[in-house]
Amino acid sequence: MKLNIAVLAGDGIGPEVSDQAIKALNAIALEFDHKFSFNYAKVGGAAIDDCGDPFPQKTLELCKTSDAILFGAIGDPKYDNAEIRPEQGLLKMRKELGLFANIRPVKAFDSLLDKSPLKTHLIKDVDISIYRELTGGIYFGKKEVSQDGNYASDLCEYSKKEIERVAHLAFKAAKARRQKVTLIDKANVLETSRLWRRTVTELSKAYPEVKLEYLYVDNAAMQMILNPKQFDVILTENMFGDIISDEASVIGGSIGLIPSASIGDKYALFEPIHGSYPEANGKGIANPIAAILSAAMLLEHFGLFDEAEIINYAVEKSLKLGITTPDLGIKHEEISTSKVGDFIADFISNPTDSNHNFLNIHIGQSTII
Repeated sequence: MKLNIAVLAGDGIGPEVSDQAIKALNAIALEFDHKFSFNYAKVGGAAIDDCGDPFPQKTLELCKTSDAILFGAIGDPKYDNAEIRPEQGLLKMRKELGLFANIRPVKAFDSLLDKSPLKTHLIKDVDISIYRELTGGIYFGKKEVSQDGNYASDLCEYSKKEIERVAHLAFKAAKARRQKVTLIDKANVLETSRLWRRTVTELSKAYPEVKLEYLYVDNAAMQMILNPKQFDVILTENMFGDIISDEASVIGGSIGLIPSASIGDKYALFEPIHGSYPEANGKGIANPIAAILSAAMLLEHFGLFDEAEIINYAVEKSLKLGITTPDLGIKHEEISTSKVGDFIADFISNPTDSNHNFLNIHIGQSTII
C-alpha cells in the first residue's frame, strides 16, 4: 500500500515523539513492502514563529492532499498571554478538516499494573474506547468578554446531526466489542445534554444488540476510578470527553501511553493525547509510546490490522522488558526517547531475537550485526 502522510510535529516534545512513530512506520513499510511518504508542515507555536498563523493555509493544503495526518503536540508557555495562541491552530484544524470524532483507547498493560495509582484488581483487563465529539460544544461556541474584563461567557451549542454522526461510530464500535455504550452527559442541568440523551436514545433503536446506559459526568468521573471495568464504549460531548479521557489515562500509569484518532468524513488524524510538555523538550525523557500507538491506529484505519498488531506487540514487549522512559518509574538512565523508538523499530524487523539481546542492545552494551 502507498500512503502519503502529512507530519505535523508541532511544539515541545511533538517532533521528538513523532520521529519515533515514523521509525515504527518505516519498519512496517520495509517488512510488509508498503510505501509510506512523509511530508512535513508547521502547526501551533512553530507556525506562529514562522508566519504568525497557528494553522497556515499551506499546512491545511498539505493535510487535504494527504491520505492521513500524523500529529505531535501543540502549545508553548511563551504564548500563554498572547492574542494568538498555538491551541487556536488545533481547533481550527479540527474544524477545517471536519474531524468530528476523537477515538481514545484506554487499556491497562499487564506489565504496568503496579505503575498505576489505582489498585491492580480495579484496572486489570480494563479495555475502554472513548468516543468524544470534537468539533462542537463549548470549545467552538461564541465567546464574549466585557470591555472591563469583569464578565465572560462561552456558548455551548449542539445540533442533532452533530450528535448522530459520532454516535453512529460509537455504536458500530460497540457491536464489534462487548456491545455496550455508556452516554456521559449532564442531562439533569444542561439543555444540550438533554438533546444528546434524546438523540442517542432514538438512534440506539437501530442497534438493538447494543446496551445503552447513561451516566452524569460527575458520577462518571467517580466511576472511572472506582470501577473502570464497567465501561466498554464511552460516548460523550467535547468538553466532557476531554476531561474524562485524561482522567482515564491514570489507569495505564502514564498519559504518555494513550494514542488517539480524530476522524471525519474525508480526513483522519492520529496523535498522542499528551501535551507538548515543554519542560522535557530536548532532554530525551518524553514517552513516545502514545505516538507510536497512534501510528498503529493509523494502520488500522487503512485495514492494515496485521501491521498494527505487530506495533502493538512491540510496544508490549518494550514495556515488559522495561525499555521505557522515566515517567513509568523504571530506572534505565540509558533509555532515551529515541532508544525506545529504536527498540520498537528493531523488534518489528527482528521479532525472533532474544529478549536478553534486545535489552543489551538498547542499553548500549551491544550492537546488531
